[in-house]
Amino acid sequence: MALELHEHEGVAELVIANPPVNALGSAGWREFADKMRALGQRDDVHCVVIRADGRGFQAGVDIKELQADGTKIVDVNRGCYDTFAAIYDCPVPVISAVHGYCIGGGIGIAGSSDFVVASDDATFALTEIDRGALGAATHLMRMFGMQKTRRMLYTAEPIDAAEALRIGGVESVVPREKLRDEALALARTIASKSPKALRLAKWSLNGIELLDPKESYRYEQGFTLELYTSPDSQEARDAFVEKRDADFSGNEPQGTK
Repeated sequence: MALELHEHEGVAELVIANPPVNALGSAGWREFADKMRALGQRDDVHCVVIRADGRGFQAGVDIKELQADGTKIVDVNRGCYDTFAAIYDCPVPVISAVHGYCIGGGIGIAGSSDFVVASDDATFALTEIDRGALGAATHLMRMFGMQKTRRMLYTAEPIDAAEALRIGGVESVVPREKLRDEALALARTIASKSPKALRLAKWSLNGIELLDPKESYRYEQGFTLELYTSPDSQEARDAFVEKRDADFSGNEPQGTK
């Protein structure tokens, strides 16, 4: 099991526990989506906290699974889409409590949530362009805005918790040792409100967003699949697994006009 569930009064705590880096393969993403949908259907759950054990929050998809079998990209794409949609569509508020690294799919999780509480050691990055892929810019843009998202996607550069707070991408930053307590305290405050009011508030807030993250992310995934079938993508994955710099000098851009 890549995920653990802990229950408090009115609060469900979903913990990503898949060492060493909490990356998830196709089965892990399916499990995540299923668990989120099930929590949203329960009348005794009024708020969900997503957090993680280990060195960091979440490191995206399992590159080694994809490197071994490129056809798995379809299952992974579907699993990621279903997971992020289940978080976004969850009928009750969802808080992501982020510590350490939040990369790729971790951005999708955090950016689909209602808001993010981060530890002071948290970093956020989209490294997809260095792994022969694309995706989750939709969710990064939901957190950090257009210009920061474009720079982060093109460069794969991370930003730290202080910068994320400065540009409004996270709701608060707390010391690492206080992260879980802070997230659960906020969740309990939310869960103490009228259950009907919370569900209507979540429904209304999703309805008034100018950008639908599910449609936007699905649009992105078409480009992800196109890139994934290219020689550049294979070289990026090979270089990652072999722990070397990628060499794209012999590959010509295709299908970009």
